[in-house]
Amino acid sequence: RLVRHPAVKRVYYPGLTSDPGHAIACRQMGGGFGGIVSIVVRGGADAAQKVVEACQVWVPATSLGGVESLIERRARWAGEVADPALLRLSVGLEDVEDLWRDLDQALRRAVERL
Repeated sequence: RLVRHPAVKRVYYPGLTSDPGHAIACRQMGGGFGGIVSIVVRGGADAAQKVVEACQVWVPATSLGGVESLIERRARWAGEVADPALLRLSVGLEDVEDLWRDLDQALRRAVERL
């Protein structure tokens, strides 16, 4: 769903066959690709920050956290080299549909404001 979302420019996840590291991940990870996904939001840093602020289920944090789903915008400080529109998502134990609805509404809000 993230790959097709109009507010998402790029998805980084080794479980996607389109990911450059997919073949290596298949060999090394035995089919389980983990719960970390990164996305680049269309509209740059401002749009990415609006996504973080609009989320209600995802918790903003600079950690991989515990069991709750976390969202973090990278490159917030001078000297960081990540794309300023990059969001890192650490998927927790919440219902997948609750997580999707929350992220979808946040992404849509961010793009509407552009």
